[in-house]
Amino acid sequence: MKSLFTAVFIFFAFGLSAQSVSTVKVYKDPRIEILLKKQAEANDLSTRNTAKRRTAKGYRLLVISSNNRAEAIAARTKILSNFPELKAYMWYQAPYYKVKAGNFTSRNDAQSYQKRLSSMFPGSIFIMNDVVEVKPEDLDSLD
Repeated sequence: MKSLFTAVFIFFAFGLSAQSVSTVKVYKDPRIEILLKKQAEANDLSTRNTAKRRTAKGYRLLVISSNNRAEAIAARTKILSNFPELKAYMWYQAPYYKVKAGNFTSRNDAQSYQKRLSSMFPGSIFIMNDVVEVKPEDLDSLD
């Protein structure tokens, strides 16, 4: 019985594989190529920007640490509107929203902005050690 079952199984297996191979036609929308080219360009630009952006040890100003999201957004907006040269960072670290400002490589630069920002924000502004973004030409001055 086993040999008969095996023989029938082998017969069907070879019979199925001996059938003619059918062809598959793929219709590709030409817009896909355009999207792929755009994505490749975006990736290339992203890679170039990453190469230009470096990090180093530096300082940032902790402007606000609050559990009120609206207050943190208002502080970030105030920094960006009054000091467009500073980069403002906001993130949530449960249960607080924190806003930091600046990418300072020297403590003196951070202290001068600390004085300027203290007039706008009633609470204390702290200078924090942090890893900051620096331009490649600024890296040479750090060495």
